[in-house]
Amino acid sequence: NVKLGGLGPDYEAIKEKVKKLKQQKEYARQIKEHNMKSIASAQRLPAKPQLVSSVSRQKALEYAKKIPRPRTFMARPADEDMKEQRVLPQTLNKDSLPHIAHLESLLNRHKKEKQIVAAFRTLHIL
Repeated sequence: NVKLGGLGPDYEAIKEKVKKLKQQKEYARQIKEHNMKSIASAQRLPAKPQLVSSVSRQKALEYAKKIPRPRTFMARPADEDMKEQRVLPQTLNKDSLPHIAHLESLLNRHKKEKQIVAAFRTLHIL
């Protein structure tokens, strides 16, 4: 008892498909209504975003404490001894010029950087 397909459309199969689609649409509508009700009730509850932001801030501060700080370059005591021994430059009238600490530090920095550049040149990097 095998039923073979005919030449025209199968109205029974089409009715079943239409019925199934209607059921799916009805189910989707019911779910949509349920979700809209649950969303409306969830929006009434007070949210606490300040607590979340303070927690993330605390985490950031703890992370910042763990990061090693960059090294700062400090003047060596030997450099200070040399400054005291150094003779201040004099003008044509034999008057000594005022001592400028900032100028001294810049001069020392210039000398150190010249040495670094010379080392790079010996290594043929520059």
